[in-house]
Amino acid sequence: MDEFTPEELEEGRVLFARPATFVLGCAKIEQLPEPDLPEIAFAGRSNVGKSSLINGLVGMHKLARASNEPGRTREVNFFDLDGKMRLVDLPGYGWAKASRTTVKKFQDLGRDYLRGRVTLKRVYLLIDARHGLKKVDDEALDALDLAAVSYQIVLTKADKLKKGEGEKMVAATLKAIAKRPAAFPAVALTSSEKGIGIPELRAEIMRTTGVTL
Repeated sequence: MDEFTPEELEEGRVLFARPATFVLGCAKIEQLPEPDLPEIAFAGRSNVGKSSLINGLVGMHKLARASNEPGRTREVNFFDLDGKMRLVDLPGYGWAKASRTTVKKFQDLGRDYLRGRVTLKRVYLLIDARHGLKKVDDEALDALDLAAVSYQIVLTKADKLKKGEGEKMVAATLKAIAKRPAAFPAVALTSSEKGIGIPELRAEIMRTTGVTL
């Protein structure tokens, strides 16, 4: 990830310490809120830690609801950060505890959101740092490239890695996405549990959205 000044890191900390609230969950494209704030979205496999990362960014334990049942997020969930921006939790993928019809319904909803959201500044695609990009992630990468939405890979659960493995996984991931047209050429290495990479990701989000204090 890019280097950030102490001032940028502090501004990110202050911004994400402000009140964050759940706005609504949308099961249909018609239910989306007005596109009147910058938005960043989080996507990833159903057990990759999206809820934990969102909670870690805002310093709250229960803003986004984590579940022991993979694939619980079947709506596009919107969170407001002090009226400055929205954080968007997209439906997870890569799980099998639902009918194909149900899976297709909410994956299509996610795609519709990606294609038509003018205020969407970037999608953060979460990948488990222990496993890296897998075949199941290809469909998500293809959908993001097709939608021409800027996206950045965020490696999660970095605290589970041995020393030196994180840097190797970052390098391997950068190589894997090098020719993908919409991929942002930087990879974030994070751990929601230990706070690794969270200050830098906050600063990255501020830089990406153009939000100021």
